[in-house]
Amino acid sequence: MPPTMVEHNGLDMCLNKYCHSSSSSSSSEQDKKIFSKLKLSLSGDYPRKNAEILSGQYGTNLLLIGLALMLAISHHGPSVKEEHLLSFVTCLMILQLIWMMWYILVRERQKNTRTEKDVHATTCWIRGGLTLLALLSLIMDAFRIGYFVGYQSCVSAVLGVYPVIHATHTIAQVHFLWFHIKDVIKSFETFERFGVIHAVFTNLLLWCNGVMSEAEHFLNNHKRRLTALGYGNLTIVHSEPHCNCTTSTCSMFSSSLFYLYPFNVEYHIFVSAMLFVMWKNIGRTIDLSSNRKRLATKTQGLTVGPILGLLALASTIGILVVYVTHVEESLKMRQSAISMFYIYGIVMLVFMCSAGASGLIIYRADHVPLDTSKNPSRQLDTELLFGSSIGSWLMSWCSVVAVLGADSSPPYRWTNLIYSLLIVLEKYIQNLFVVESLYRKQEDGEREDPELPASPEIFSVTSSLAPPYNGIINRTFVTPDRTCSTMENEQEESGQVKGAHKHKEANPEKHCCLLIMCNISLWILPAFGCRPQYDNGLEQETFGFSIWTTVLNFAIPLNLFYRMHSVASLFEVFRRV
Repeated sequence: MPPTMVEHNGLDMCLNKYCHSSSSSSSSEQDKKIFSKLKLSLSGDYPRKNAEILSGQYGTNLLLIGLALMLAISHHGPSVKEEHLLSFVTCLMILQLIWMMWYILVRERQKNTRTEKDVHATTCWIRGGLTLLALLSLIMDAFRIGYFVGYQSCVSAVLGVYPVIHATHTIAQVHFLWFHIKDVIKSFETFERFGVIHAVFTNLLLWCNGVMSEAEHFLNNHKRRLTALGYGNLTIVHSEPHCNCTTSTCSMFSSSLFYLYPFNVEYHIFVSAMLFVMWKNIGRTIDLSSNRKRLATKTQGLTVGPILGLLALASTIGILVVYVTHVEESLKMRQSAISMFYIYGIVMLVFMCSAGASGLIIYRADHVPLDTSKNPSRQLDTELLFGSSIGSWLMSWCSVVAVLGADSSPPYRWTNLIYSLLIVLEKYIQNLFVVESLYRKQEDGEREDPELPASPEIFSVTSSLAPPYNGIINRTFVTPDRTCSTMENEQEESGQVKGAHKHKEANPEKHCCLLIMCNISLWILPAFGCRPQYDNGLEQETFGFSIWTTVLNFAIPLNLFYRMHSVASLFEVFRRV
């Protein structure tokens, strides 16, 4: 090979080596840039979204495990028993207790640092109502313990451990709700997401357990009535232990439990909703301009709404007593009791539709812009209203189909049709009224929450504490034109205040009072045994026993939650208007 050729090849090799090194350095710089961008993007919303998805999937699977155990227990087979479900739920409550203790200790160590609060997360009256429901749940736990003491020789020890842990869990959870439910968590966010979502689905599982026990109790009573009326021998599940009670109060404890179940069920579903708002607030940046609490206002002349509401509530108690006592008697008395319920329900729903429609008309007459600020509590209220309406809507449309297609014609056939259609219409109107009330922008009468930091008006150009001026502080040197314009503005403001007072008299406070009492009445009736859907026979004739009872077991718990949640939302509307 010629030497010139060798030199040329060597030069090429050197050039190629140099080019390779420069390209490798540029590629390494590109890799560093890509890595830095990836690191920057991973430090943004991706961990938060991943934590939301992972914790949500964790809680959902916890609920599904519990539901699988409940379905196995409802079969009443020998493999899965109630003790297994109670053991699982007890472990979940113990884990929640550990997390709440850890959270409270961490907050105690960080008490010198200011914690952001979401003033919309809950109110004092909601926490007070939950405390009352928790007290009734504690009474139910005491009855469970007394029931276990009477049958301790032949039942599992889990039946005694469960009410003790549940009572401890209830006390600790009420304390947590009173002092920490408004916290906006900014530290240990991923861990706290799992802790809060664990608490949410633990309460949901306890709600499902209470609903299942309550539904089984009503279903056994329904089977017992059908057997007494000669409709065939239906299998009635006896839940009493196979031994004698060592005390004389076992039957009292057993029968009293089912009167306390509605309060325990409502307690757990409301707690899960409040904790879900706390879960949504984790890592959230609070907008101080929208994070304001409205001052409590006094309304004068509120007599019509409360009087009509109390009248409806008193009538409800009478209807409940008459229905429960007469539905167990002869066929004629049972039919008259069912007819009485439907007529009463029609009158109640007509008043509720009228009140909601009147409130909407008042809102239409006053054009107020909507509040579009981010508010997880308000968004959850809206979603729960619509979601829980599905149960009663399904039940109502099944009743409409049954009435129109049934061969028999009892005296309450067409009143059942009118009642079912009014149920659909009333929830349409009430949902629209509540949602529009919650989303109306509040222009005045607001103040900042005392727990939030004050606005830095010291460094602002124009302070809200003093009126604007044209560079002149002493009013002696204000120009006459400026004085006239100031007087005109004051007159306009006084006119606006008078108009606001006039409009305030037209606000729908009376409608809210009536709707609150009516929703309480419509919660009391099915919660304490007034369920004509089990007894009228029309739907069962059309859909069959198993399908119709499945629909009822799905729809009635949602309807009960809808009524109680409507009471909470309407009370919040009452405070706003």
